[in-house]
Amino acid sequence: MPAKKKQSRVLKGIDKAPTGIVGLDQITFGGLPKGRTTLICGNAGCGKTLMALEIIIRGALEFNEPGIFLSFEERKEDLIKNVASMGFDLAELERKNLLRIEYICIDEKEFTEIGAYDLEGLFIRIDSAVKKISAKRIAIDTVEVLFMGFLNQAIVRTELKRLFFWLKDKHLTTILTGEEGTNAKLTRHGIEEYVADCVISLTNIVSEDLYTRRLQIIKYRGSFHETNRFPFLITHQGISLLPITSLNMSFPVSNLRISTGIPELDVCLSGKGYYEGSSILISGSSGAGKTTFAAAFARSICQKKQKCLFLTYEESEKEVLRNLLSVGFDFKQYIKDGFLKIINSRPTQCGLERHLGLFMEEIEAFKPHAVVVDPINTLAHCGSDIQVYSLVTRMIDNLKRQNVTFVMTLLLSQSKTQDFTYGLSSVIDTWFMLRSEEKIGELTRDLLIIKSRGMGHSNQVREFSLSSKGISIREPYYGEAGVLTGTARIIQEHKDIIEKETNLNTLQKLRDEVELKSKLIEIQIQGLKNEFACQEKEAKNDEKLIKYKEEASNSIKKVIKKSRI
Repeated sequence: MPAKKKQSRVLKGIDKAPTGIVGLDQITFGGLPKGRTTLICGNAGCGKTLMALEIIIRGALEFNEPGIFLSFEERKEDLIKNVASMGFDLAELERKNLLRIEYICIDEKEFTEIGAYDLEGLFIRIDSAVKKISAKRIAIDTVEVLFMGFLNQAIVRTELKRLFFWLKDKHLTTILTGEEGTNAKLTRHGIEEYVADCVISLTNIVSEDLYTRRLQIIKYRGSFHETNRFPFLITHQGISLLPITSLNMSFPVSNLRISTGIPELDVCLSGKGYYEGSSILISGSSGAGKTTFAAAFARSICQKKQKCLFLTYEESEKEVLRNLLSVGFDFKQYIKDGFLKIINSRPTQCGLERHLGLFMEEIEAFKPHAVVVDPINTLAHCGSDIQVYSLVTRMIDNLKRQNVTFVMTLLLSQSKTQDFTYGLSSVIDTWFMLRSEEKIGELTRDLLIIKSRGMGHSNQVREFSLSSKGISIREPYYGEAGVLTGTARIIQEHKDIIEKETNLNTLQKLRDEVELKSKLIEIQIQGLKNEFACQEKEAKNDEKLIKYKEEASNSIKKVIKKSRI
């Protein structure tokens, strides 16, 4: 008999319930364990209640999974008002049987720990609510309230396990919130984190007067998950987990080229400009022209009737518009037509996560074709270089996914031309360095293309100037000391002109001498020709004379001969 073929088996992991929260589904690779218990724990104000409630709301709205929110601390009317600012209408969801809010008031003073304790009454109430709306999800906020005042940890652990198993038997995706414990405990009792299938820890940290929130998945039975601590925001649209854009690098790639806004600069980039969807860094010292170069690109986008988002951290919108008028850039009409949006804020106004969250919200709302940030390194006031680098990476990744061209300016100190760029240069596609220095009593500016991935580009240093007509980039001019700019270039050009004129005069003099000699030689040749002609004529005359004499002699001889006869 032929041998039986082994049948391959595809093993299936646990089912997951997507949360609908931006970023959380990515780092959990699909969501929370479906039909199991997830614990969300943390200190006061970290967002436990809001996250649990949003998971229930989004489950009902986006995944057709009605849910129950069981609260022991906040009344129903308070919950409805609290989330209304985020656009969630809990009352409407209840009318549609997509949500049910159950408020149970438990006062620690009203009971004493005597004998056995069980949760049968709670089970009955939950079961009734589940049947009314065919609930698939449930959130309990907060679980410690059920056991406050009880000192017997064995009873607490037993009843917690019984609660978890009962909820699992009902196939309910359960979210529990728990208060932060002490002595390295995630929760007050230090038991819930061991019984739950998934544990999410939320923290809020104040560093140098800046407030940030962090999320970390402590455990997740039966599933892979990210283990890092991720920053997250609470916005008017709910919770947004960051960074969601650096988990993978599956970006679309465009071969379309777009103008830099400066024709001479396009020539330096194979005559075509930037790649669409690429990231560009324009670095330089103060006054080098970084903002003007970025504005030239923004204007070229608006001229094509495409949208550009311009974020500035140093000037107000009116200052930006006024200052750019000095180089001939008038953006007022573009703003009026809806092609340009300028956003200005102080970097110290909020933390890095908030800056990134606001940035992503503006991108989502405005949907630009290009984004300009001027300058990017002012955000260093909000965190360390590593944190700022991480922020910029997320910005770049987010825009690359949407094929949005990103231009950043970076302020460099006069003494350090590479500060902060060592890390950033590795994630950008094109990097220009603008330099300004004093030469012969004046400030001159020049441009150098450090890198431009995927295209040929000029490696020459070029001088440029700013005027009421915009940016003018000149062809490189070299002297004995290298590339010359400003007055040094003008002086050298005049020297070259004088030297050229002197050489031309000398050459003309030599040409005149040669021409004169040539004419003299021609005259001598003509004289010799004339002399030769005369001599030749004389020779011919002599030949005729000789011939005449011969003929005469012959005639005489004939006459003498006849006379003798």
